[in-house]
Amino acid sequence: MVAYQMSAVMNKPIQKIFFGSPGTGKSHRIVYEIIPNHLDILESTNPENIIKTVFHPEYTYGDFMGKLVPITRKERVEYKYYEGHFLKALSRAYKNIVDVHDKNGVQMSEANNVALVIDEINRGNSSAIFGTVFQLLDRDENGWSSYGINITELEFKSLLELMKVELYEKDGKIEKYELHPFNAVTIKTFEEKIRFLKIDLESRTIRIPPNLSILATMNTSDNSIYFMDSAFKRRWDWEFVNWDNSKPVKATYGKEGELDEQEWKKLITNLNNFIKSHHASIRGIEDKQIGYYFIKQPVTAEQIQNKLMFFLWDSVFNRDKKPLVDLLKVTKDNLVTFGDFTKLHNTLIKNIMNLAD
Repeated sequence: MVAYQMSAVMNKPIQKIFFGSPGTGKSHRIVYEIIPNHLDILESTNPENIIKTVFHPEYTYGDFMGKLVPITRKERVEYKYYEGHFLKALSRAYKNIVDVHDKNGVQMSEANNVALVIDEINRGNSSAIFGTVFQLLDRDENGWSSYGINITELEFKSLLELMKVELYEKDGKIEKYELHPFNAVTIKTFEEKIRFLKIDLESRTIRIPPNLSILATMNTSDNSIYFMDSAFKRRWDWEFVNWDNSKPVKATYGKEGELDEQEWKKLITNLNNFIKSHHASIRGIEDKQIGYYFIKQPVTAEQIQNKLMFFLWDSVFNRDKKPLVDLLKVTKDNLVTFGDFTKLHNTLIKNIMNLAD
């Protein structure tokens, strides 16, 4: 029996929301800096590896994953399944992985990356649009989704066809599968040959692979268009793009701007106590406290300045900034925008760490 080798770890995927004022170049940065320089995707030579979409109030899960659309042919109505942007990106990422494996399932080189770009992610109802795909956003260290989800037969069949899998059906059921470089084989043999994709053919289970990155933009001035819950926000990295392109001063906490596990746990403990002490001005206090895995190790200054501080600004103290003003020992006029807040990250961390002293 042939032993099949699992795929090696590919480039670490990017799963990030770039946010800031309108016109600060968020989309430009994704297209002209992140995608070519960090993901090594050139749109001029491999446009199929970049899938773009824009969320809006009428955008649905069907637009994201796929949907049946009626087509009228004279007096007859037929239905055609149109794949959504996520399904198209996922199938492309899978196909790129297959392409670097030989007929025995052994990986020969690194798979090409794929980028799914979502502009204006908060102008649509993200929770409804992502649906069960939300579960896939949790990633392991190797870049794969931590948990798989089951999709419908129609979605799964479309996924396989997009991957260029030839399906041989008999009595309405798929009898054999064929995908280059593999010959037509039964479900059990085919699943064994493509096990590096972590797909379960019978339960129709999928996971996001490490060569699929998801990049999104959001205008902070539009953050109330559709509510993005804490669980959804936690699954993304965040990067603030200021109107003047300025950057916060260098971090003076931790070692070279990183907090070790003990420092991070102390910070979270003190921060949660601080949040709890202001429960009178915070709606839904249980959902506003932060767990240790809100940011996975290593905890960097960039993650603190963007993900942690934006959560405090936008979700915890969104209604009343006075607790932050008092903690930072500044005047209200010195804390008007999130740009003002992120520049005070050193003071924030220092004062939170000293709360219990």
